[in-house]
Amino acid sequence: MSTRKAIRKVVLFALVVVVLAFIYLPVLWLISASMSTRVELMSVPAHWIPQHPTLKNYLDIFLPGSAASEVSRAIGITLVNSLKVASAVTLICLVVGGLAAYALVRINNFRYSRGIMVGILGTRMIPEVSLVIPLFILASRFRLIDTPAVLILTYLTFSLPFAIWLMAAFFQTIPIDLEDAARIDGCSRLETLFRVVMPISAPGLVSTGLFIFLLAWDEFFYALIFTSTMASKTAPVAIAEFVGRYVTDINAMMAAGVLVAIPPVLLALLFQRYIVSGMTAGAVKG
Repeated sequence: MSTRKAIRKVVLFALVVVVLAFIYLPVLWLISASMSTRVELMSVPAHWIPQHPTLKNYLDIFLPGSAASEVSRAIGITLVNSLKVASAVTLICLVVGGLAAYALVRINNFRYSRGIMVGILGTRMIPEVSLVIPLFILASRFRLIDTPAVLILTYLTFSLPFAIWLMAAFFQTIPIDLEDAARIDGCSRLETLFRVVMPISAPGLVSTGLFIFLLAWDEFFYALIFTSTMASKTAPVAIAEFVGRYVTDINAMMAAGVLVAIPPVLLALLFQRYIVSGMTAGAVKG
């Protein structure tokens, strides 16, 4: 091995180590801080590994005692709220977005389909803050404030266009000959979609669903504006509630952060094979 190749490998390895440290060190610090006492967490220099690890921060969430804060008691409720809202948004986006994307891609006599696709993509460029006032007025008029429905509807404003755009790209990679063969065999347009296109597009649908779920799961701004009680807040908003005017419950915030991160990580691990194949589905067309 030449000296130049050896140096290149050492530099590449060093860059990989730096990137991995940039990705994983905050996660490791989050886990370590969630099992540390407040004294250790505020000590100087900081302890990367807790000398007296404890699960009290997690017990205050799952089995809250009299000393647990109101936010710690409500984390479980907010996690359920986030799960309900994110699951509903994902399901609606896959069904409605799938039908819309297939119509835009495959119906030949659909005029202005390309312009519609560009318009759908353009909606993703609109800042959320510019929509919050009209959405809040509508939600107040229909008495939807502090309900899961208002979060689902507002999340659809940014997740549905994203789902349509992604699934349209996946549907374009499917050979149209397969659909023509199904139509010759007597399948209607919808039967062709559900019996032929959807099974072939399963990796793309799974990866799209996961991206939509993460968008809805991590959304903070709309949830902060449209919810005011702990019974209706989502997990990201509840974590922010640990920051008080005079004191911040850092340990409980870290523990809640670990719990909120678990569902997306589990989904990514379970559907890893579909995610990788779905992300590379558009690399080869036909």
